[in-house]
Amino acid sequence: MNLAVLLLISAIILFLAYKIYGKFVYRKFGLNDKNPAPSHTHRDGVDYEPSKPIVVLGHHFASIAGAGPIVGPIIAVTFGWIPAVIWILVGGIFFGAVHDLGSMATSLKTDGKSIGVIIRNQIGMKGKQLFIIFSFSTLILVIGVFADIIAKTFVTNPGVASASILFILLALVFGIVNKMVGDKKTSFIIITVIGVVLMYFFVYLGMKIPFVLDYKIWVLALLAYAFLASVTPVGMLLQPRDYLNSFLLYGLIIAAVLGVFIANPEIQMSNEIHVSDENLGYIFPVLFVTIACGAISGFHSLVASGTTSKQLDKESDAKLVGFGGMLIESFLAIISVGAVVILSRSEYISRLAGEGPVALFSTGLGGMIATLGVSEEFAVGFVALTVSAFALTTLDTCTRLARFTLQEYFEDVPQAAGQYLAKNRYVSTGIVVVFSILLLLSGEFTTLWPIFGSANQLLAALALLTIAVWLIKKNINALFVTIPMFFMFTVTLASLGLFAWKNFQDEVYVLSIIAALLFVLAISLMVLATKSLKKEVKEPVKAL
Repeated sequence: MNLAVLLLISAIILFLAYKIYGKFVYRKFGLNDKNPAPSHTHRDGVDYEPSKPIVVLGHHFASIAGAGPIVGPIIAVTFGWIPAVIWILVGGIFFGAVHDLGSMATSLKTDGKSIGVIIRNQIGMKGKQLFIIFSFSTLILVIGVFADIIAKTFVTNPGVASASILFILLALVFGIVNKMVGDKKTSFIIITVIGVVLMYFFVYLGMKIPFVLDYKIWVLALLAYAFLASVTPVGMLLQPRDYLNSFLLYGLIIAAVLGVFIANPEIQMSNEIHVSDENLGYIFPVLFVTIACGAISGFHSLVASGTTSKQLDKESDAKLVGFGGMLIESFLAIISVGAVVILSRSEYISRLAGEGPVALFSTGLGGMIATLGVSEEFAVGFVALTVSAFALTTLDTCTRLARFTLQEYFEDVPQAAGQYLAKNRYVSTGIVVVFSILLLLSGEFTTLWPIFGSANQLLAALALLTIAVWLIKKNINALFVTIPMFFMFTVTLASLGLFAWKNFQDEVYVLSIIAALLFVLAISLMVLATKSLKKEVKEPVKAL
């Protein structure tokens, strides 16, 4: 079997899923353009701003598709490429796309508020507080880790730093011009073409004028940028930068597909399935935690209900952005698997250990893109730069999301200080940045990162739980949500239990305690959800 066939079959499955299952799920959530979107009813020009579907898709896709759909699938191929592909397709269609559209839909029906507020409305105040504390902590971890990753990338690859700075300046100009143009479709297409051409030119220019700074200075500069990106109006920086950056990834996907069809490489890796791995553990539950982005990722619920829902012009746009955006990411995950299945298993294992997943992805895909007539050096650099650009996108989106969660936590605190924090975006963002700096200075993120996969999938299970309760209370059959929900809780609780026990045996008691606390958090929210349903649903067991 050659790789082109795998990509073609996957593309057809994902397209049909969008047209058929996407329509079914969309109708289940009762979305209707007769209902005004929160971007209109709460328009403030800062967070709530109605935008074109293609622009919101660019923001959403750029935010959710960082390094996750690349790193996770490549590592998971350790268990075999067939189970990885199956989980990406099944998970992306029946788990991730439902999770993302559901998070977006429930937010649209709740004034564009995040999952934390929806939990308060559906499960209760205790549920909201537990969820927000958990999601805020997770976001701080992500901010710290990505600031470290990007800073190190900028130090080792100054050309990537230059290109990234040029991207930001281009986005600012694009945002200003786009506001001047307004709703004129032809003008928007023209400035988009100009913006994309300049963006790709800056890829070339950035490599020619490297910008060199010390690691610590880069960290502070990145967090300062994240602060500014979090408090400025979405139409000035966040939307235009994510929209333009999305064309980097679209370009990468198109170039990869064309390169695969021209090179027409055979799949060299065997079809053997490996039930366990010495370093990773057993295929269940590890496979379903390792491949998060690309199949289902709890982080997506924070983006969908945090920034994206506040920018949708009408409710029907949620199908393209939520369901469609997830399936595009699933296809990127399939491409990631394709970048390594052209290797024998022994070569894959040795290179993964020596180079790491991002480098393996860059060289594997870069080699195929080079068949389009560009130099292999440029092709590999382009792939690496695209991954880095999306890591930067994740950084500033997470900062804004952490600000949202902090503000929403204090919305229910009646004291003056609480209300001040809930309303002042500058102070709340400053707190987020300070926590991130403290985390970076402590270096704890390097120790806590292995548990992030389990925490992220717990976030997905909790989001599905919230969506299920919301549907059940509206007397809507929630089976299409509860089946993925129960599976994700099973995966997460099993993973956390094994993680806690392994670290206890290794005498790493801090990680063991954290895993145990996350386990208890999941059980607590499930109990609160059941109590909430008992009050309003006569037969909660049958409903679930």
